[in-house]
Amino acid sequence: MEVAQVISLSPARHRDDVLTGEGVLPVLPALAGLLPSGGLARGSVLTTGDFGLLSLALVAAASADGAWCAITGVPSAGVRAAADAGLDPGRLVLIADPGRGWPQVVASLLDGFDIVLLRPPEQPPAQLRRKIEAAARRYGSVLLVAGDWPGAQARLQVTDEEWTGIGAGHGRLRARKARVAATGRGAGERERSCWLWLPGPDGSVTAAADAGEMTGLERHDQQRLISSG
Repeated sequence: MEVAQVISLSPARHRDDVLTGEGVLPVLPALAGLLPSGGLARGSVLTTGDFGLLSLALVAAASADGAWCAITGVPSAGVRAAADAGLDPGRLVLIADPGRGWPQVVASLLDGFDIVLLRPPEQPPAQLRRKIEAAARRYGSVLLVAGDWPGAQARLQVTDEEWTGIGAGHGRLRARKARVAATGRGAGERERSCWLWLPGPDGSVTAAADAGEMTGLERHDQQRLISSG
């Protein structure tokens, strides 16, 4: 379902049965170690640097577990891509362009959805940013920002990546192995990082071996290249 604007929303979210712990929404097992609480803490703000599979992957487990999600400010986002990443299309609303009044739209979404994935059209001033953060805390929602957001409790970003499946100038890209680093405030000040398949050959997001360690998939590709040479 795609909509152009949100005026009012019914309180259909914040179900207690999507919690992994008090006030925490679940994330995929491969991502849990990057977050101090092991999931998405309600009332918090997280950033991913840019919109992409990492953003959707952070939402996937909670959505599959019954959380209501909204994506706004990302015209390229579609239901098919979100569903492929594991989000439940029946509990998802897309707002491609929230317009000049995007802060008010975001505040309404935080009241109506468990998770709001936002790509801001501009960097809001500190006062407006604090109002949006206060709305997330008041409604117990999670604001996931694809971009910069000073004061975010956690910041995740891809710092390194390796593509698998192509070599010697030919072949098809089959998977991407990425190092994701996370920093934040309070308990999240210590940097955490891990290598993930983002995505793996089957499209899923799972833990990967560290850089330099050859996985079964990479050994298979290497042997295929040797035998074809």
